[in-house]
Amino acid sequence: METKQEIKYCLYARKSTESDERQAMSIDSQIKEMTSMAERDGLNVIEIKQESHSAKQSGQRPVFLELLSDLRTDKFQGVLTWAPDRLSRNAGDLGSLVDLMDSGKLIHIRTFGQSFSNTPNEKFLLMILCSQAKLENDNRGVNVKRGIRAKCEMGWRPCMPPIGYYNRAFNGIKDIVEDPERAPFIKDMFERVALKQNSGRTIKHWLDESGFTTRAGKKVTISQIYLMLKNPFYYGSFEYPKKSGTWYDGSHPKLVSKELFDMVQTQLDAPQKSKWGAKEFPFRRFLTCASCGSQIVGEEKFKKRVDGGKNRHVYYHCSRQVDYSCPEPYVKEERIIEELLGKVGSLRLDEKAVEPGLLEAIKKFALMVKATNSNFRLAESFHAYSKYVLESGTDFERTRLIRNISSKLSIHNRSILDIKAQPVSSGQKL
Repeated sequence: METKQEIKYCLYARKSTESDERQAMSIDSQIKEMTSMAERDGLNVIEIKQESHSAKQSGQRPVFLELLSDLRTDKFQGVLTWAPDRLSRNAGDLGSLVDLMDSGKLIHIRTFGQSFSNTPNEKFLLMILCSQAKLENDNRGVNVKRGIRAKCEMGWRPCMPPIGYYNRAFNGIKDIVEDPERAPFIKDMFERVALKQNSGRTIKHWLDESGFTTRAGKKVTISQIYLMLKNPFYYGSFEYPKKSGTWYDGSHPKLVSKELFDMVQTQLDAPQKSKWGAKEFPFRRFLTCASCGSQIVGEEKFKKRVDGGKNRHVYYHCSRQVDYSCPEPYVKEERIIEELLGKVGSLRLDEKAVEPGLLEAIKKFALMVKATNSNFRLAESFHAYSKYVLESGTDFERTRLIRNISSKLSIHNRSILDIKAQPVSSGQKL
């Protein structure tokens, strides 16, 4: 039988960056201690391998797999490591080590305080120690989950709270409190969307002009604004883990009411064609250029005010897809609305394909005007509703209205003309 001096050892050092091994000795310390022991005991270490990787899962450590391969090819016959749990914390990797010992490829494993060779008792002890490490891992995971669940049931959501809050630790007690700098903006943002139907871009311009930033000091994006407005944490509820379907009542301060939150969700649940937060130019798919036949496109411009703020202006112009030198001038959105109001009685509804949302809106408008639906016809109510939306509706309402109009209109010298539409039946009652 070979002596220890004849065995070629590989020194294997490992430390996981995960929280379960924060107390484990560092890799440098492991190498230093085991190198000193090898010199003291005359062990022939021909290579040092190290890696930072968790040993919870079998076959996931590239350096350890390399070590197993070297043992199979007889590059090494022994392994030097700080403790058995450095080699394995799962049954799969432990089985690979025992198989190598059974086949005579792995003659000796030496740790700081123990020695394992190919004998029944020592292999059994090795399996017990590595299995104990796995048990500790499993128990730790169960305890962590139990602790998180208990924390959630007490109303405290794990992880960083959303913008408008911050974590506070005082006298050993941790809680979530309002961010006095950002919370007022969050409250105002919900009210602007719910009560004033502000769009995503309008909210972003307001926040940017107000100097609102994230905790990292960066301006918020429209997608971040959307996620904040969809976050139930602000009215006191949270789901943990995400997409688990398990909801808890939070103990943190509520920035908005559930009623206000629901009003915002109604505003955000617009059809995909008019996605909330996107630039909306209601008339760009509706009008064509009378000079060259190209589609009309929208464009927004901002003009600084004396007080430092900005005014937003929307213009429409020929896309010049047909004629790059088309002479048609730019026209303000207000002028287009004015022109359409003068022709509102000639607009025709695409009655066969009218969107359910628009039909419902027309019915509600008709009831609001006359408090009855017995004497109203769809075409007549549509004209009255169109006038209302053009004068005081939101961009979303105008876009939805335009999508359902069958009239074909063109624009020339800032005037709308060439109304061409097939007449539709006005006999359908609401």
